[in-house]
Amino acid sequence: MIENQLSLFDDEKLDKFQVSVEIIPHNRTLKVISLFSGCEGMDLGFRGDFDIFGNHFSKNPYDIIFANDIIQRACDTYKYNFQHESHCCDIRELDYNILPRADIVIGGFPCQDFSLAGKRKGLSADRGRLYLEMKKVIEYCKPIAFVAENIDGIRRNITGNDTSALDIILDDFRNIGYNVVYKLLNAADYGVPQNRIRIIIVGIRNDLKKNMRYPIETHGGSVGKTPMTAQEAIDDLWDKIDNTNIKNHTSKDYSKAKFYPGKIMQGNCQIKADRPSPTIRSEHHGNIEGHYRTTLPDNPTDMTGWRRLSVRECARLQSFPDTFEFPVFSSDAYKQIGNAVPPILAWHIARALYISLFE
Repeated sequence: MIENQLSLFDDEKLDKFQVSVEIIPHNRTLKVISLFSGCEGMDLGFRGDFDIFGNHFSKNPYDIIFANDIIQRACDTYKYNFQHESHCCDIRELDYNILPRADIVIGGFPCQDFSLAGKRKGLSADRGRLYLEMKKVIEYCKPIAFVAENIDGIRRNITGNDTSALDIILDDFRNIGYNVVYKLLNAADYGVPQNRIRIIIVGIRNDLKKNMRYPIETHGGSVGKTPMTAQEAIDDLWDKIDNTNIKNHTSKDYSKAKFYPGKIMQGNCQIKADRPSPTIRSEHHGNIEGHYRTTLPDNPTDMTGWRRLSVRECARLQSFPDTFEFPVFSSDAYKQIGNAVPPILAWHIARALYISLFE
């Protein structure tokens, strides 16, 4: 069912429709190239067929046939879980002769230079211009559509003449023959127990004359179903550190960085039990937020009783299933999780794109 619903963001030049993704046609499997693939959060969502929070997210009609990332340990995690290689190299050195024919290109190009928490070099930094490498792959492969993800900061990164980095990026993609739109999506609105607001850019090749319709929210005030809380997502893990049945949840899998009484600083706090967690960060340098519980319940403000979130708890808050393992050091696992697109959010985007293309 398609609902005629105005976008919540008036500055977005969007088709004004959203789409339910409960049922999709399965008459064609689309081949996908994944760029900046990391540990595969977006890839897992596009593939589907995973279980988390008592729900099954069914298999999607996509086949990931090629993946690329520059970080070897992220590629190791990808291979361990996906059972096929992620081609590990700098995308600027990628040999296009090895690229297979594909229908879709997906990727979350690096966002650190657009982050409000960073130096905000934006498009002036080499890393900030890596979206152009994604553009080159799209020009070469000519897929029917692409999906790109980034942080909201690209809307605010002013480059002169009141033009944002996002304006330039959208125009660059449009100039290679795609109908390009974007929308801000909050992962919490789709059943992810985390407030994570991201820009989702979708381009559909002009000759197809199709418009992207973004997935209808499943949680939140507009649909009457309350967002999943951190407590619902991770409470069962609190007393199970070093339980051999739970991967990435040992005494080696959570940061031992100190908390500092009286100081206001990033990560120097506990998440709240009764709401979605704050955004899981990749660049936290050990100061990932504390669990809402404490080993000193009679004195909950005493920071000596606090424990920082474990790798598995962060993975849950990102909606990775417990069967998804991170066979790397905890510092690498934290980073991979923080860089990922939540699989549940990616699952909804993947299905909405398929419906937009074929319904």
